Amino acid sequence: MNDPQKIWQDQPTEPIKMSLEEIRRRMQKFQTKGRLTVVAQFAIGLVLLVFFALTFAKIHAAVSRIGLGVLILWILYFIYATYNGIWPAKLADETPLNTSVQFYCRELEKKRDYNRHIWRRSGLPFCFVGMALLILPGLIKALEAPRLLLNTMPFFTLLVIWFIAFYFTRKRRLQKLQREIDELKALSEP
Repeated sequence: MNDPQKIWQDQPTEPIKMSLEEIRRRMQKFQTKGRLTVVAQFAIGLVLLVFFALTFAKIHAAVSRIGLGVLILWILYFIYATYNGIWPAKLADETPLNTSVQFYCRELEKKRDYNRHIWRRSGLPFCFVGMALLILPGLIKALEAPRLLLNTMPFFTLLVIWFIAFYFTRKRRLQKLQREIDELKALSEP
């Protein structure tokens, strides 16, 4: 009886109570954030699309043009996949609590699944193939002059930092979504 850990673990858990208004408020916040994310991704995608198209018109090297073509196709797919994977559905105003909880939970699961499989769903491998094809001719020239290879180090260093940051932010985002899904499921259970 004097073991504090055992006492703490044996405490009964209180059921989570959440009003319909609180669920609606959370859902509205989720919808707003999801729509802003999609709009921001769309804007970034359009800027990149214009940049890649203008660069495609200027470059005459075949391998680099193929890389830019792959990147242009990837941007178009990325915009489409982001819209389908993140854009939240609209909840009717007069829906009861149980239906609202289930709806919100389904939307969170949809976003969690998109983030869990983001490499496939957003076509990131095609982005990296396109980038590799784009910079391949420059890297081949840099191999002939090792001094030029040093100029590529900042790019690859930033790429490694991006991978690490991407991994940890994605992991944190998935944990947060899973916690909220578990909380909603606990709320809907009797």
